[in-house]
Amino acid sequence: MVPTREEALAIVHEYTESPSLRRHMLSVEAAMRAYARKYGEDEDRWGVTGLLHDFDYERWPNDDRAADQEHPTTGVAILREQGVDDDILQAILAHADYTGVEPASRMDHALRAVDDLTGFLVAVALVRPTRLEGMKAKSVRKKMKDRAFAAAIDRTEMVENCEALGEEMGEHIVFVIGAMHEIADDLGLEAQ
Repeated sequence: MVPTREEALAIVHEYTESPSLRRHMLSVEAAMRAYARKYGEDEDRWGVTGLLHDFDYERWPNDDRAADQEHPTTGVAILREQGVDDDILQAILAHADYTGVEPASRMDHALRAVDDLTGFLVAVALVRPTRLEGMKAKSVRKKMKDRAFAAAIDRTEMVENCEALGEEMGEHIVFVIGAMHEIADDLGLEAQ
């Protein structure tokens, strides 16, 4: 079963209070929908996967000291009980490298490739008066070189995930900016 967008949003709202985490999931959804269109894939399936990928993170965050991470395995267990299709569950598990679940499909690779990048783009947008408007890949790459900026985001992993998807990093950045720009108001990233 593929949840409708409304059903997926209800799950997100039930489990996630944080506006920034909700906006992150909306960003990932937008990027996943855009890539589904580009690749001729099922936009609703890919979009719902992006929307749900972190719904459990607030309640069951990762603890670097724990042997078993609770996110995203707890969320996948909840979704499995609801009858969500295995390919969606696979992509959600594979988006976190520490689960040991390797990406097996283009959807899996796309989710990995857009997850950290959307977070990084939000960080870049928040220090720009025009937010996403007019953002260029060159300025994003410059920020990627500044290790103190958005330090929690692994740049090497972002590049490797982009390569695994089969995209060129500069084009990938521009593509994801475009997808996020379409929902800039929902993300609180409209030009000021």
